[in-house]
Amino acid sequence: MTDQVPALQVIIPLLGAPLCALTRSARAAWLSFLLVACGALACATVLAVRVADGEVVRYAMGGWDAPVGIEYVIAPFNTPLLLLVSGIAVIVAIYSKRNLVTEIESSRIPLVYACLCLVLTGLLGITATGDAFNAFVFIEIASLSSYALIAMGRRRRALLAAFQYLIVGSIGAVFILIGIGLAYSVTGSLNMADLATRLPEIYGNRALTAAVAFVFVGLAVKMAVFPLHSWLPGAYAEAPSAVSVFLSATGTKVAIYLFIRLAFTTFGTALVFGIMPIGVIGLVLACLGMVVGSAIACFQTDLKYLLAWSSVAQIGYIVAGFSLATTAGLTASYLQMIGHSVTKGALFAAAGILVLRLGAVRLENLSGLARTMPWTFGAIVITGAGLVGLPFTAGFVAKWALATALIEQGQVLVLVAVLVSSLLAMVYVGRIVEAAWFHAPLETPTRRPVPRTMAIAMWMLVALSVYLGVDATISAGLAERAADFLLTGGE
Repeated sequence: MTDQVPALQVIIPLLGAPLCALTRSARAAWLSFLLVACGALACATVLAVRVADGEVVRYAMGGWDAPVGIEYVIAPFNTPLLLLVSGIAVIVAIYSKRNLVTEIESSRIPLVYACLCLVLTGLLGITATGDAFNAFVFIEIASLSSYALIAMGRRRRALLAAFQYLIVGSIGAVFILIGIGLAYSVTGSLNMADLATRLPEIYGNRALTAAVAFVFVGLAVKMAVFPLHSWLPGAYAEAPSAVSVFLSATGTKVAIYLFIRLAFTTFGTALVFGIMPIGVIGLVLACLGMVVGSAIACFQTDLKYLLAWSSVAQIGYIVAGFSLATTAGLTASYLQMIGHSVTKGALFAAAGILVLRLGAVRLENLSGLARTMPWTFGAIVITGAGLVGLPFTAGFVAKWALATALIEQGQVLVLVAVLVSSLLAMVYVGRIVEAAWFHAPLETPTRRPVPRTMAIAMWMLVALSVYLGVDATISAGLAERAADFLLTGGE
């Protein structure tokens, strides 16, 4: 049975989708999604333990060996993402039990859980697969489900945000597909490991260069790299709160992982960071994203939009790390992915609680609210400190690793951009703290009690963020093994 775990990692959430859709009970659909998420986390844990010593698990779907058949590859470079995505799914399942009831019509809740299962399927499939075209299929599964989830937001603007994401995301998907097609035309293979052995012989081929450019531009759209980020603020801010938590914590991280996977194990560092100037371009866009994303966040008046623009800046940190193409840089990228995932998930979870209590999360509505909701705003302050990069938070560990990697490579200007972005983060987090703690309270006619499950899920993410900042042994170990494996050509 354990030999089938790589397949079960994806099959369990895939089977959960029709199960949730066919049930007419919101409670039954929630229980199904919770079991699916727990099953996915169990599979990820088994696989992480199995490859902890550097072993690579290869699974041929349907018994068709690669490169003819579709192969799943489990190695130290993707188990951190498997654990992250499935773990966040479990927390979102806990959070959504009461949250969706307040934001979604009861008759549509089973469909929401079905779409969440499909998003989970797509994200886990992207992470596990060793086939380039199969990765594209999973990208579309996750994307199409995300469009539907965002459109179910409580405001009419959610439809516009979903439509914008659909248009931009479809353009990105076309770029990825063209790139994969060009790579296949010059190699005759879609298996990532097989491509890695064939491509060095044709470095300099114009079709191959075009393939790399198309794939990476398409993935940059999915990653929301500045200036290809236009879909992200509306998608994160207008989606139902539970969906915002899930997408903000996982969606762009998996796209970034696929970018890293293709760059380091398929196309190769000699082509991507040597012959082609992807590294230089990545550092420039990262600096722009850090500064511009943080600056725009400072002027937002809606909490969810503020957090969404902050994500644009945080993605810049991740891009800067892997653009260095060093072990230290890749380690910093993985740490930033993990730290930002739990930190931003906690902040969007807190925003969802505020939406429930107030009906809106404009900063002016938060005036003096910390006096009546000290636990929720305490969570915001702790995780907000993580965005700034203050000590004893996951954000500090990631930024310290990134700063060290930049200093090693003499990237002073990029380091300056990181510092400027961190100072701007202090400004926009400070605006939240100022409104909630230092302004006079407003009279609010209706304030609902905070559901226990939502508060528990939020504090699970907060506690994890603090733990990763106080003791980074596990996260740093996973990140370092992943970086070493990628740079030593583990595949």
